[in-house]
Amino acid sequence: MNTVKTLRLAPLLGACLLASNAIAQFTGPSPAGRSVSVQQAREARLGSYVTVTGNIVNHLREDYYTFRDASGEIRVEIATGVWQNRKVEPETKVRLLAEVDSGRAGRYLYVNSLEVLN
Repeated sequence: MNTVKTLRLAPLLGACLLASNAIAQFTGPSPAGRSVSVQQAREARLGSYVTVTGNIVNHLREDYYTFRDASGEIRVEIATGVWQNRKVEPETKVRLLAEVDSGRAGRYLYVNSLEVLN
């Protein structure tokens, strides 16, 4: 009889374990990036993640744009998927999570996420 009860409880126990995993959230380190100005981003270590807040003011070519805050301007690379069909004008304030990178044209930010603030 104990075996029968165990067999009946096994699916219920399994469902409970799966449900608890589904609601678990990771709370450890992530590439959230510290909030910095454009000037600080220019001086940040290559490969580090930063968060900048300001405006995308110009489309340069392909996926490259000019980003501006009160401290200056920097080139940013924003892939098509990051836009998520949102319309952003030069007056639209945005927050970018990006990785500091460097290429032939100098230092730039490779954007991982874009958040529209207004």
